[in-house]
Amino acid sequence: MARNAAERDVEYIEKLVSIKRVAKVVKGGRRFGFSALVVVGDGKGRVGFGTGKAREVPEAVKKATESAKKSMIRIPLREGRTLHHDVTSIFGAGHVHMRAAPVGTGIIAGGPMRAVFEALGIQDVVSKSLGTSSPHNMVRATITGLQRIHSPRQIAAKRGKRVGEIVGRRDRDAALGDQGDE
Repeated sequence: MARNAAERDVEYIEKLVSIKRVAKVVKGGRRFGFSALVVVGDGKGRVGFGTGKAREVPEAVKKATESAKKSMIRIPLREGRTLHHDVTSIFGAGHVHMRAAPVGTGIIAGGPMRAVFEALGIQDVVSKSLGTSSPHNMVRATITGLQRIHSPRQIAAKRGKRVGEIVGRRDRDAALGDQGDE
């Protein structure tokens, strides 16, 4: 019960990705309804997406938002602003490439991917989508790729090493890169 109360106090970022008009053919003609795709996040590393269908747009959006809140997952972020490592993901015909970026790069991404990154709280990322431009497949491919991201802490725990042994390479490579330019 305390968890539900704490979740209600969190301010969510809701992004409406797409609305489509759908038709059901019945004996007397067509019945029109609406399908909505919504991405919800807390801006601090949690994100989820959901779909909803209803006869009216607001009801479809409401159903999609509730579905998205139920499906939220946690994604580890480096310095709370970018990805820990590059990742490629596929869902259906949608291929998505996401790369960590230095400070000040911003979000370089297409519409549905941008909505996911903004809701997640990522500030610097470079991404490219190939294949389909379907918002559903792009959002699913992006979320699937983000689920495969692991923080150095998770990798160290899995391998039985210290975080310094894993992250030390990144710092050492950066230092060697600086020396090579001089």
